[in-house]
Amino acid sequence: MIRNVLGAVLALAGAAAAVLSPFRDWYDGRLGRHYRLGDLFTGTGATGTQSGGLFGSLWLPFLCAAVVTVLGVVLRSRTLVALAGVVVLGFTVLWMVRVFQVTDSLAVAGDGSGLDVGVALAAGGGVLMLLGSATMSGRRRMRGREPEYGAPDSSAPDTWPPTREPGPSVQTSPWPEPEGDDPYVGPDNPGPHRGPPSPPSG
Repeated sequence: MIRNVLGAVLALAGAAAAVLSPFRDWYDGRLGRHYRLGDLFTGTGATGTQSGGLFGSLWLPFLCAAVVTVLGVVLRSRTLVALAGVVVLGFTVLWMVRVFQVTDSLAVAGDGSGLDVGVALAAGGGVLMLLGSATMSGRRRMRGREPEYGAPDSSAPDTWPPTREPGPSVQTSPWPEPEGDDPYVGPDNPGPHRGPPSPPSG
């Protein structure tokens, strides 16, 4: 329980950082939402020109990753949370590759001309999601129920009362116990204390 709570906190914090990152500076004073999503998959590289709107920028995959993270936390699914972290880190690394193709540099400069806090938020958010996934214990598998014993029936007359010990169950005689010291005493069974039966008369 504690591991699930701690993992959920880490995952949600990472999702919040990833969603916030496009609204901070990424490179040379440009916001992350100014980078078009389509430029990451073409040979033109990432130019940082504002076009395509918010849903056409880096913010879209990060928003989808945040939604998947929330679902993973609610369902206690480590796989969904880990998948969201991989998506955030994947798009961050892909952006860095495209920017390097254009600028030939990915330095961190103190004057804001290099990598900025937005990239750190995105990368840190992805790492937090992966840490949250690793911390969560996930769902516990339900153990199989033990078989329930029913009332005795004609097909199994010697299974009641139920017993869990191996071997045949103990069954008492269905006939009532006779009173006295000599059970089942009769003409054909005189018992241990009687003599042989007398012959019939003439």
